[in-house]
Amino acid sequence: MPESPEVRDEVTELERKSASAARLFDIRRIIGGLFTLYGVIVTVAGVMASDADLKKAQGININLWTGLGMLALGLFFLTWLKLRPTAPPVPQNN
Repeated sequence: MPESPEVRDEVTELERKSASAARLFDIRRIIGGLFTLYGVIVTVAGVMASDADLKKAQGININLWTGLGMLALGLFFLTWLKLRPTAPPVPQNN
């Protein structure tokens, strides 16, 4: 049975929406966003660390270094997502 143009257009639209949803929920976006957000928060905590906090950590600003590491990892994931986007699914013809 041949497909009508309306059905074909509807299938094409659904495939486009499916590809958009797959890109939206790409795990790299979620991981990158969370690490970037938490990295900013921990970095700010490290910048505002008191002398007592530094003394407890033997003079090493743990929050600053951890925050910068988290920020770098988050930006890595977001850059990876930007440079290598998820390929849309290939339609299967029956």
